[in-house]
Amino acid sequence: MDKINRRTVLQLLGAAPVAAGFTWTDAEAAQAATAAQSARTAPFTPTFFTAHEYATVRVLVDLIIPRDDRSGSATDAGVPEFMDFMLDEQPNRQTAMRGGLAWLDRQCELRYEKRFVDCAADQRAAVLDDIAWPKTAKPEFRHGVAFFNSFRDLTASGFFSSQMGVQDLKYLGNVMVAEWKGCPPEALKKLGV
Repeated sequence: MDKINRRTVLQLLGAAPVAAGFTWTDAEAAQAATAAQSARTAPFTPTFFTAHEYATVRVLVDLIIPRDDRSGSATDAGVPEFMDFMLDEQPNRQTAMRGGLAWLDRQCELRYEKRFVDCAADQRAAVLDDIAWPKTAKPEFRHGVAFFNSFRDLTASGFFSSQMGVQDLKYLGNVMVAEWKGCPPEALKKLGV
């Protein structure tokens, strides 16, 4: 694939506001999570992302939610598949995602003469450090900040709507109680009752 030039990135980013392009309803997220989980039974071929975009998404989601002692990574939870389903079903949000991924590659090409997925870990971290903290980010990185905030939100939505994410939260949901003994004394004490 050819290098991405500044004009292409600006055209993509200018076509749709980045942050507005990533607003999801709970129902949309739940539908995509279900579809992503069912896709995990066979090798996945993205329908929205190009091969390069999908590789970038896989790296980026795992930098946002890496594997740890408590649970697997965002990729382990099916977040890239979740994102592909979400964006394939939402054409009005596709330009913002493509523009943001192109912006990320453009920044890496300007700094290191290679795309995001080809950068070393410290190079990726340097680019992400410039866009991950909105309050301290330089004004010239505003498009990157908006993209990263939305991408991070979508990553978290995908992860925490997956089975792995729910287990990571240790959410029990509604549990049958055979006998109600009233509110525990420590809870009453905390509430001052």
